Amino acid sequence: MRNTLKLITLLLLPFGAAHAAQLSSDARAAIPREVRQLVVIDYREMQNSDTAMQLRDRVMPPDLKQFDDALRRSGLNDNHDVDQLAFAIFRPAGAGDEMVTLGIAQGQFDTETILAGFKKKGIKPRLQGTNKIYPMGKTGMVLCFVDQSTMIFGGSDAVKASLDTRDGNQQSLLSNQALMDAMRSTDSAALWSVLDALGTQNMMKQVLGEAGSVADYESVRKRLQVSWYGMEFTHGVKFDLTIVTGDNFAAATVSSLLNAAVVYKKVAGADAEKAALADTDVSSSAGKLLVHFAASDNDFASLLKSSLFQSMVR
Repeated sequence: MRNTLKLITLLLLPFGAAHAAQLSSDARAAIPREVRQLVVIDYREMQNSDTAMQLRDRVMPPDLKQFDDALRRSGLNDNHDVDQLAFAIFRPAGAGDEMVTLGIAQGQFDTETILAGFKKKGIKPRLQGTNKIYPMGKTGMVLCFVDQSTMIFGGSDAVKASLDTRDGNQQSLLSNQALMDAMRSTDSAALWSVLDALGTQNMMKQVLGEAGSVADYESVRKRLQVSWYGMEFTHGVKFDLTIVTGDNFAAATVSSLLNAAVVYKKVAGADAEKAALADTDVSSSAGKLLVHFAASDNDFASLLKSSLFQSMVR
């Protein structure tokens, strides 16, 4: 059985933050329509919270550490140039079942200096249409400045799909009404994310663990339509998740399963885990599952060191 901490751990990609992180229209236009999950964070402000930095260090998966390292080696000064970072997980057209991750950095970039540095190092671009794509060292990733304030980076397949989307050869996130509506509900948070129907279903399956295999969950799984969450680090840690199910029965069923997991851990968990779960609320309303979690910086720091958290991030 898993609890809300498992849910937070699964959803978070690399970072925490202190202020709202909104995604520009130019950046949205570079993300393919069929995105599985989108995470947006305020990169400039993430160092303002010790708790956020501790969470980042413990949660960041190895593949995203590679993204972070590649960004640092690209010639950008992440403490001064990058304001926001976004990560979009999607399946490129014609790529079968393989998912890719696209990184999007927003800020005010001195592209002339950066590109001059590439030239000095003998780094040459390749062209995709009129777009210049540069390799990012030995990481196997590439980058492209799509305008003065937006850079995309990642594997070749991800960047190619992004440029095709931006150039109008395929539909963008702007045409995905469900996710655009979800974004409007959460993009004022410091760190926020939206997931499509399949992303939401897969996430809940992992969160519920053994409970996710029971008949009750299988009866409502396909009714999970879209989800979003926001996270704040200004005064302690606050996390709010909403899952749209479309009907009260499905929302109430998943709420019951999650509450059962929380109750179990409140009884069997360590003191730090019990304290955290005491501040967790799971409910349903108007066809939506609602999860709220709040903890002080000290309580959350203790939770990060708990055996439960360690088992979840291995």
